[in-house]
Amino acid sequence: METATDECLFSYGTLQDEAVQLATFGRRLAGTPDLLRGYRLDMLTIRDAGVVATSGAAQHPIASHTGDAAHAVPGTVFRLTAQELAHADAYEVDDYRRVAVTLASGLQAWMYVRAE
Repeated sequence: METATDECLFSYGTLQDEAVQLATFGRRLAGTPDLLRGYRLDMLTIRDAGVVATSGAAQHPIASHTGDAAHAVPGTVFRLTAQELAHADAYEVDDYRRVAVTLASGLQAWMYVRAE
């Protein structure tokens, strides 16, 4: 029996990487390109050894809200189960928090942004 994928997650960073998807969700995700306006990307140094080992990088992008429509973050929308979304929450370090956003396509999705 197949599990319903009723959660949308917009990723602009390491959750787009196949190795991270396999380690986090146990499967490769199929996604659709999209864009989020009013945010910009900065880089964050990750200190969690497990996350660095999974992603292969100590520097990860992190989105910050600017409210400026000239700023935009490109990424990919993935459809996940609620359990997979919980796995994504566990993967992200405390510098990130999950928020609901409306993408350029009009789709509602979850996204990880800078925890402030």
